[in-house]
Order: sequence, then structure tokens, then C-alpha cells
Amino acid sequence: MTATPTETKSEPSPLRRGWTTGACATAATKAALTALFSGTFPDPVTIRLPKGQEPSFALAFESSADGYASAGIVKDAGDDPDVTHGATVVSTVRKLPDGAGIRFTAGSGVGRVTLPGLPLAVGEPAINPVPREMMQNVVDDVCAGFGQSADIEITISIPGGEELAEKTWNPRLGIVGGLSVLGTTGIVQPFSCSAWIHSIHRGIDVARAAGLTHVMSTTGSTSEATARKIYDLPDIALLDMGDFAGGLLKYLRRHPVDRLTIAGGFAKLTKLAQGALDLHSGRSQVDMEFLAGLLPQSHRGINVEDRILSANTALEVLEIAKQNKFDIAGPVACKACETAVEALRGAPVSVDIIVTDRKGNVLARYP
Repeated sequence: MTATPTETKSEPSPLRRGWTTGACATAATKAALTALFSGTFPDPVTIRLPKGQEPSFALAFESSADGYASAGIVKDAGDDPDVTHGATVVSTVRKLPDGAGIRFTAGSGVGRVTLPGLPLAVGEPAINPVPREMMQNVVDDVCAGFGQSADIEITISIPGGEELAEKTWNPRLGIVGGLSVLGTTGIVQPFSCSAWIHSIHRGIDVARAAGLTHVMSTTGSTSEATARKIYDLPDIALLDMGDFAGGLLKYLRRHPVDRLTIAGGFAKLTKLAQGALDLHSGRSQVDMEFLAGLLPQSHRGINVEDRILSANTALEVLEIAKQNKFDIAGPVACKACETAVEALRGAPVSVDIIVTDRKGNVLARYP
């Protein structure tokens, strides 16, 4: 599943897809289990993904002794900005007594669930349902091929995973000790940032399971720090929305909480005010005509409008507003709230907006 080469030099190179931690764990499990029964590691090892694709993975690590076998695969996330890109996903398998079934355990660098609301019970290793199903299918197939009962312990490890997890939502989600093994299709689409959106969804689930009625989503650490001074909310109420307003709002549409606070910088929330639900700079831009249209009637002189229309950045527009003593952040907050409410499509969620500058000062609140 390689990207198609570009036809001309002027075309940009296609973004490369990658593999989820769940796909890597499944391939490593198949290699280790095959070696457990045959003494030989298949390299590369081929697996079947939920949608029928059959990628092959080269082994980066293999080890075996009496009673166990281990295989490791280096995760390639393609061109997606994934914190786990380059991490080694290791599966160690052992035969269990007949009737024991398949048992998953968390090795070094894989977390455990400590809070309700996730699709796994408290105390379980943070190996999500689809990767578990993929590994179960591999165990069934391999064991059947060797005439063995499918009674296997699978331990997934990710060396260095505990440190990597500090860069993820896992600590806030109550997943302690390491990373989660994720993936629903086995494929990481480049720049979909599916893991981030998945974390937003799980954050909402955890907040709802804890009975929280107010959650706060922010575009970054500066706006979060400011909003936390305004609202005394527990960590599990804080959703690091980043650029993914759509991922947040569409999930809340189906899984509502009573109140949502969105806090963000002026430029990001201007994009939301314009109707954009993806706030990444590569997929939405601040529209100076939109900002000029928010000018109060008293400041619609040609000079001010022209300066806004010719501005290069949202920061420059803020400076123009400051110099001419009019509020531009307030109308942006109002329009951002309208976009959010529209995206919620009647879900019973009340929305309020906090707009900050780059230093964390509050520029506007709505309503």
C-alpha cells in the first residue's frame, strides 16, 4: 500500500499512509505466535486489516525460549504527525491451559485504564477493542493452522511508551503507565490526526462517565491556562481540542454534556467564527474580508477597512483594533459561538466562548 508516484515534477508528493499501533501489535502477535509453534519467525509477516487490506511488516525484533516467543515491529505512521511514529511495538505470547481463552496484558510502555468512560473496563490494559479483535482473529487462525487450542496470553509492550504517553491525553483520560494501542482500520491516514480526534472522543466519554456537566475545550496551552483561572474544573473536564473543532462538536452532538466552554486564540477562533471546523493553518485561513465585515458602523471609514483588508495576520488586525479603539474580538466570539451551536444541530449543549491573545489575556467572552 504505497503511495502512487507523482506524474509531473510540479505536483506535490502524495502524503504517505501509515499503520496504527493496533496493526503493528497484530502483526507482531502473528509473527510471535507462529514462532512459538514452529520455531521460525515469518519475516515479513502479513496480516489482514478490517477492510480487507493485507499489508506486510518487517520484523525489528525477535526472541524465543521455552514457553514464549516475542516479535517487534517499528511503527511507521507515514506522513501523519503521530507521537508513536518510530516506536517499537512488541508482542510476547505464551500458551495457556486449555479453556483459558485469550488474555491480554500490558507490558512495559502500555498503559492501564483507571477511570470509567473508556471502551475498556477499569483495570484492563489500554488495548482498544478493534486491535483486540484483530489479534484474536490472528490467534484463532494461527492456532487452527497448528492444531492448537486458542488459549494464549498476549503481552503488548512499547519500549519508551511511558515517556511518550506524557505527550498524549492518556494521563487526563486516566490511562496510567504508558500508551494506548489504538486503531479502527489499521491504517493511519496522513494528517487526519485520527489519534488526536480519538482522544477528544474518549475525553468526552470519561467526563460523561464521571457525571461532569461542564467541559472545556481549548486550542492550546495558553488558552487552557487562561480558562482554568476562570473555571475551576477538574483535569478530566479539559479537552485539548487543538485544531479539531469539528471532531469535538460532532461527537458532542451525539454524546452531549450540559455546557461546553471553547477557549482559544484570536486567529483560531476567527476561523471558527468564519464557519471552519478544521482550524489547521493548512486547511483554513483567516479571512480579512470577514474581519472587515465585523467593523462597527462607527469605524467603517475607508482607512480602517483598507488597513484590515491589507493586513497580513490576525495579530495585525488586533493591533489595528487597539489603535482605533474598537472591539473586534467580541464579534468574533459571538460568531464562533454561532458556528459551534450550528454544528451541534440542536444537541442540548450550551456554549460559551473565551478569546485570548498570545499572552493569555482575555480579549472577549461570549455570551
